[in-house]
Amino acid sequence: MGPRTLWRMSEADSEAIGAGRAASRGIVLAATGLVWAAAMLWSARATITGRVDAEMEVTSTAYAMPGAVSAALVAGAAVALALVGFFPRTGRTGRFLLAIGGGLAVGLLGALSIITINTEGWIYAVVGGTIAAAATIGGALAGFRYPRVTAAVCWGAIAVFLAGVVLTFLQDDLLPVFGAADTSSSQATAAGYFGFAQGVLGGLAAGLIGYRLLRRARHRTGSDLKWPLYALTGAGPGLLLVVGEILTRTAGSRVLELAGRVSELELTVQQMLSGSRLNNGLIVLFVGAFTAMVAVGRTLGSPATDPTGPDDDPAGSEPAPPEPTAPAAAAPAAAVAAAPGAGQPAAPVAAAPGAGQPAAAVAATPGAGQPAAAVAAAPGAGQPAAAVAATPGAGEQAAAVQAGDSADSEETARGGDAEPVRSVRRAR
Repeated sequence: MGPRTLWRMSEADSEAIGAGRAASRGIVLAATGLVWAAAMLWSARATITGRVDAEMEVTSTAYAMPGAVSAALVAGAAVALALVGFFPRTGRTGRFLLAIGGGLAVGLLGALSIITINTEGWIYAVVGGTIAAAATIGGALAGFRYPRVTAAVCWGAIAVFLAGVVLTFLQDDLLPVFGAADTSSSQATAAGYFGFAQGVLGGLAAGLIGYRLLRRARHRTGSDLKWPLYALTGAGPGLLLVVGEILTRTAGSRVLELAGRVSELELTVQQMLSGSRLNNGLIVLFVGAFTAMVAVGRTLGSPATDPTGPDDDPAGSEPAPPEPTAPAAAAPAAAVAAAPGAGQPAAPVAAAPGAGQPAAAVAATPGAGQPAAAVAAAPGAGQPAAAVAATPGAGEQAAAVQAGDSADSEETARGGDAEPVRSVRRAR
């Protein structure tokens, strides 16, 4: 077997591998979005074609259009993200055009499935055009600067849809929990509470899933996004629901108006459903944004303590207690300082050689226009000398500390083998 060699990955190879992984993840999202859109379109087509009379056919079309529009938004964005992932080196303009083209292709396919129900009437052409517009808008979202945010929003929208499906199956069991009884008023109140709970759960799912996906992208790429983008990711599914409702009310307004002409009851139902869809989208938007902000806020640590900041002790250390060399009455202006700390000048010390014992000569710092006094203290046997600095105040004379001959002889006798320390006197 030949020797093993190490192959160093170049930057271009790394980008190619990263683009391939992004494309594979985009394929999964695109497939999921297409399955959702296909299921909604198939359900709408089956519901519309299953009606016998024209009035029920119109109302069924009005009921099915909002869900198909929301699914088309997500499918267009997901397919556009997959196309952009396959061509990562495309410029900004090319990426945007590619994303719009992918969304438009999805929209045309979805519109074709509705228009072919009846090519003679205008109602299905309106629904098909609304679906195509929704998919194109979704594709345009994929051409923006942060594709990971768009992908997380798409996954969050799918999670909101799944939460809605589960709650719909459990609706009959959950309505009594919210106070539904035999009266119509209690059932209406319970339905309102149920819709509110559905929006809150959808918002929680959108915020948590969006936050989790962005965190995984951070670990994968090594770069993080700012917290407003986390909030936008959590609010994205609700924003898609609001955009879908706006498209339904504008591009598909003729269908809703035609359904309202069937009867006064149908008009009231359409208005209630339209308001409920908008409220649900707004609840998902705000709850999702709040959930994502709380989730990312829990991961932010407190600011680190600045090691270069001010210390609690500005002097650096506590000064040692002074050692007086003369009575307080004889030295009114003498300032006694210890070993120099932070911000204090150091006193020059001259050591007098003795039998293993140091002597300290202390130089005093003169005041304004005043001479300096040097005071020498003779240490005992085996004890270090204390350095004393006398600093006179402005306009005051410092007290001269003098050591007499008797003190010199006494210190010499007490010092044992140590040499006498020279006394430095300052004249007035």
